[in-house]
Amino acid sequence: MTSTTSTLAPPPLRHTDRFFINGEWVEPSSDAKLDVIDSVTEELFFSVAEAQAADMARAVDAARQAFDNGPWPRMTHAERAGWLRRLGEGMQARTGDLGQLWPRESGVLHSVAQYSGMMASGALEQYAALADTFPFEEEATPTIGGDFGLLVREPVGVVGAIIPWNAPVTLIAHKIGPALLAGCTVILKSSPEAPGEGLVYAEVAEDIGLPPGVLNVLTADRGVSELLVTNPGVDKITFTGSTAAGRRIAALCGERIARCTLELGGKSAAVILNDADLTTVAKTISRAECFLSGQVCSSLTRIVVPRARHDELLEVLASTFSKVQVGDPFEAETQMGPLAAERQRDRVEGFIKKGIDEGATLATGGGRPKDLERGWYVEPTVFGNVDNSSTIAQEEIFGPVLSVIPAEDEADAVRIANDTIYGLNSAVFTSDNDRAREVAGQLRAGTVGQNAFRTDFGMAFGGFKQSGIGREGGKEGLLPFLETKTVILDGKPKGYK
Repeated sequence: MTSTTSTLAPPPLRHTDRFFINGEWVEPSSDAKLDVIDSVTEELFFSVAEAQAADMARAVDAARQAFDNGPWPRMTHAERAGWLRRLGEGMQARTGDLGQLWPRESGVLHSVAQYSGMMASGALEQYAALADTFPFEEEATPTIGGDFGLLVREPVGVVGAIIPWNAPVTLIAHKIGPALLAGCTVILKSSPEAPGEGLVYAEVAEDIGLPPGVLNVLTADRGVSELLVTNPGVDKITFTGSTAAGRRIAALCGERIARCTLELGGKSAAVILNDADLTTVAKTISRAECFLSGQVCSSLTRIVVPRARHDELLEVLASTFSKVQVGDPFEAETQMGPLAAERQRDRVEGFIKKGIDEGATLATGGGRPKDLERGWYVEPTVFGNVDNSSTIAQEEIFGPVLSVIPAEDEADAVRIANDTIYGLNSAVFTSDNDRAREVAGQLRAGTVGQNAFRTDFGMAFGGFKQSGIGREGGKEGLLPFLETKTVILDGKPKGYK
């Protein structure tokens, strides 16, 4: 069957043919367009204007002028927090529209997407609340001269925010939220596969009257995106995407010592200790991997289990994963939707073939659902007896493919979990909190959760090793948008006790 539920409404957007620059919807410099294909029907959803070099330069100039000469950096943090809250309220009011865009662009379930406006509002509120608690200015005692010192945290400047296609609503919030609170101005570069959410943010910014140049939104492909990274008018890049693209951005930023925050790929391990209940493990991991059809950088895709329990877990995991209902993300019974694009499905299928060729045991899945003739669908797939040095254990697949890896003992499990260039997320499955804490201390990953897939942007999110640089979420996510200035005076100025 192929449902057409998701194709009934046109995109809920006002200006797909323009860019939002300096507080206005401006005409593009060329007729170039990018087509957005519905991941469910494989049909054209809508087209957007594709930014060229002149458009990117115009957006950077607008953000630069707004930072250098506009009111935004000169407002108080509390004033900027008020704008963040209004932006969040506006996004929450657009929840219905966002619920139409995200599933059709990226394949997420509508039951999840319908809360995306609330997610954006909640994230922006978290940053707004920091206006009252974060120490933007602290007194400090000079150590070699001077009688009065201050540590002042000021905005880094103009920020280029580059957004991926898998979860744009919340990822945008976690980039522009701290940047705007800090006093930065932003050029938001949306993904060609999922530009709709950035346009919604722009429409809300226009509706609430956000000062001109503070938030500029356009969509561009890789070549023009690099012009954003190399433009000397941009002080910082914040990027979420693949490690390969992150290496390129880091190299370009390094040439001019531009600041950058990179949230990159992962190949995260779930370490199963010998006391874990395997049925619960299988249900927990299968449920988490269904989210966004496994198109999540922090997915737990390497399942490291004691060798004596490998076959049992493989059987239970394959049984659980094979029962997942794959289909139209707008249908209530669907548990997992399609992948975002044809090339993404081709990539996942290529890795599945590689796993078979390299000798792993295909326990379930491995193909396309037979009852879905259209859409970028792939079956939930589980491999067993996976060698941790193999391709499917080392490279990020970005799809619903799990690798079960046997370990000799707990020490070997930790070694296997750490034997990767990545270090984004991880988990420890055990009923013993003390053992969980001990193993967590040995895992080289930015997050360690017990008995579940756990990431928490309210605390901090980011990775070790080649999974990135910096953190997003909470006060840790605000720090990368600030520069620390040391001020040493001969005496205490007025206004200080």
